[in-house]
Amino acid sequence: MSETLDSDLYERTKALLEPGDIDLVGCIVHTTLSGREDLEMHELTVAANDVIAEHAGAGETYIEAGNDDTDFASNQFQGLTLDDESFVWECQQLLREGSFDVVFYYEAGVDQSALADALAGLEDVDRVTPVP
Repeated sequence: MSETLDSDLYERTKALLEPGDIDLVGCIVHTTLSGREDLEMHELTVAANDVIAEHAGAGETYIEAGNDDTDFASNQFQGLTLDDESFVWECQQLLREGSFDVVFYYEAGVDQSALADALAGLEDVDRVTPVP
């Protein structure tokens, strides 16, 4: 992937993290998955949910899909706690130059380095770019 495209995605991701109700940070998960690997993309999102929830200390979570709720776009997902449906993370799956990049953002306060390393260890992940 070109450095210009990576830089653009990084800057756009930083813009999503602008101050709001919750202080957010994120990671861009660059995958090796093509647009034809929908099942593998789903499995990666489920695995990332478990990793992010663990690092956030959120307890058990579930994933709400964009096509389940008219407030979200398709390929947009949210991790919520089972107990009270609190926000844990949100992501967009972006097909770029033939493979998926997934932009995850979540509440600040996690160990960004440890979380990025854990996400990088998931199957089908090429690399992870933390976004402060």
